Amino acid sequence: MTSLAGGLSALAPLAARVCPWLVDAPAPVEDEPADGVVRAMTLILRLEREAPTRTEVLEAAASAALALCLDERAAPEGEWFDAVATWAGAGRIRKLSRRARTAHWRAVQEVPGVTVGQLVRALVPGPVDDVPHEVRRLQIGGTDLPADEPGAAPPGRPVIWLSPEVEQTVGKAAAQVGHASMILATVLAASGADPASALEASVRPASREDWARWTAALDADPTGRAAWEGHGVVPVRDAGFTEVAPGTVTCVAAR
Repeated sequence: MTSLAGGLSALAPLAARVCPWLVDAPAPVEDEPADGVVRAMTLILRLEREAPTRTEVLEAAASAALALCLDERAAPEGEWFDAVATWAGAGRIRKLSRRARTAHWRAVQEVPGVTVGQLVRALVPGPVDDVPHEVRRLQIGGTDLPADEPGAAPPGRPVIWLSPEVEQTVGKAAAQVGHASMILATVLAASGADPASALEASVRPASREDWARWTAALDADPTGRAAWEGHGVVPVRDAGFTEVAPGTVTCVAAR
C-alpha cells in the first residue's frame, strides 16, 4: 500500500476509488459532495472558424485537465489545493466543456487555470452555479468536430483509447479524456511511477477487438485491478448526466 505525495496529493481521494488495491484510504461511500455543492472543472475548447482537428482538441483537453492538477498551485499550501482536493473528493469528478473563439477565448485566459497548446484551457474547479461572466456566456451545446485520421500513436507514450461502441460529441469526449488522464496519473503515482507521463497521452479510437478484451477484464473484476495488472489500462465510467447511460465505459487509458 502506498500514499500519494507531493502535488498529486490533491487527487488522493480519487485514488481510493480508481485503485483501491494500491492505497490505504477507504473509498468514499457517497457519490455526492457532503456539503451539497455540485462542483466541476470547466474545459474551454478553442474552436475558431479554422478549427483544429478533433484529435488535437482531445489530446489538449486530456493534458490540460491533468496539468492543472499537477500544477504547483494545486499542491499542498498552493492557492488551488483546496479547490482541487474538494472537487476530487466529491465522488464524481464532473467536467463541463464550453467553446470559445476570438475575444471570448482571450477573455478566459484571465480566469484561473491552465492552457495547453492554445487549444484548451482547464479552469480551477468550482461550484457549477457560480462561474465568472467570461465563462457563463460561453456555449455548452453544439460542440463537435468531425472525426479525423491521426494515424498510429507515437511509441512509448500513454494512449487514451476511445470506445468504439459509444458516440460522443467532442465536448463530451473532451471531458472523458480529461477524466482518463487524471485517473491514469493517479494510478501511476500510487504504483510508484511518474504521474507526469500521462501529460503526453495520445488519444485514439480503440479497435473492437482490443475493446472487447479490456471490457471483459473490467467485467470480471470491477475493481479494475485485473485490467491494470493484465492489460495496463484503467477505465472511465460515466456518471450518466449527459449523452450516455450511467456506468458506460467511455474510454480507457493505457500506461
